[in-house]
Amino acid sequence: MASSEIYATWPEETIIANVLAIQSITLNRVFTEWYRNKGFDFTITSSTAYDQKWIPGRNIYDSISTAVDTIFAQYISKPNIIQPLFTQYCDGRQVSCPNWMRQWDSKYLGDQGYPAIDILRTFYGNSVYINSSEEISGVPSSWPSYDLTVGSTGSKVKQLQDQLNVISRAYPLIPKIASDGVYGEQTADAVRVFQKIFKLPQTGITDFPTWYKIS
Repeated sequence: MASSEIYATWPEETIIANVLAIQSITLNRVFTEWYRNKGFDFTITSSTAYDQKWIPGRNIYDSISTAVDTIFAQYISKPNIIQPLFTQYCDGRQVSCPNWMRQWDSKYLGDQGYPAIDILRTFYGNSVYINSSEEISGVPSSWPSYDLTVGSTGSKVKQLQDQLNVISRAYPLIPKIASDGVYGEQTADAVRVFQKIFKLPQTGITDFPTWYKIS
């Protein structure tokens, strides 16, 4: 959806702000069961008049895809409100929405060096903040909340090693590694090969985008 709505050449912080808005409005509809409470059998309409439009087969772009992978577990919140913020927005050119985020105006703020949170606060108020989900449905192992690198140990490392060994059956370039819960050079090498295959930065460090992609 983001690749259909915004431009890959926009500033990184603008892309992050817009992706957060897209994720938040979608999660709000799902969390509140807005349509199901009205008797419908869906959670999203696929219409920009109401929430989101997704077009199968549309091009995606690296700068947007990287942002999505990095912040996929995040959304926008307000204090003392449980549900993700209903972050309405429009392009600000073809459609006017003075009380919502205007995507082209967010681009201009990014050009001026505004970070994503300040771009969002310009439109949604100074109290908004970036929240994070503890669990993502369909991802078998939750993110440990810190990068795994050489020297890391524990159950999360073992989960990672187990998953890489399974993936290596379909991608034999990824070397088999010991599932011992110790993040050594062999594990880092396997992660690096995985990152190369799936077009992630080849650091050998399991950050959130790498963990999410592996899971």
